[in-house]
Amino acid sequence: MTRGLTEKQQKILAFLEEYVNEKGYPPSIREIGTAFNISSLRGVTVHLDALERKGMIKRANTSRSITIIGKTGATAPSRYVAFVPLVGTIAAGVPITASQNLEGYVPVPKELVRNAQGAFALRVRGDSMIGAHIMPRDLVIIKPQTTADNGDLVAVLLGDEATVKHIQFTEDGVKLLAANPAYEPIEIRREDSRIIGKVIGLIRDYDGHGY
Repeated sequence: MTRGLTEKQQKILAFLEEYVNEKGYPPSIREIGTAFNISSLRGVTVHLDALERKGMIKRANTSRSITIIGKTGATAPSRYVAFVPLVGTIAAGVPITASQNLEGYVPVPKELVRNAQGAFALRVRGDSMIGAHIMPRDLVIIKPQTTADNGDLVAVLLGDEATVKHIQFTEDGVKLLAANPAYEPIEIRREDSRIIGKVIGLIRDYDGHGY
């Protein structure tokens, strides 16, 4: 047994190492609970908190952001998996993926971002894009770029918030279009907004707990 760990903590640590070695990225809290028949998310995080206090792992704010100390598998991309930063609230005047903007990292298929250097993820808030099959709390993968074609699904920075909408260029200006009839188009001015990227992928957690 690893010094200082309870038997259950040792088993969970071994599970984390085996999972990462097999899949190339860490398990979700729900997956850890299922493996050990722990019914509550809190029951899992108690053990993870203990492992972190004892210097065995590091964690961020997302469930798949577990780094095993001394192991490279939790953070190094595998042959098929890449980790992209998950951007939260955006601080004005700093790069999108600066540390103060990040909630953690999420695994995505490496093939998805092979031509998208600097790709990042945004969590969808609200239901304005449900007609495009983008639901609240979905994660959209963004390819950084500052230009777009008419009708593209883009991420646009409005103040310190990023919104995902279809973009429409007209003779009168630029509009952001929702995919929900309950929302009116948003007219934007270039001086008040900027395109930060194009949506190239989507991650959905069906049980509502993975991210």
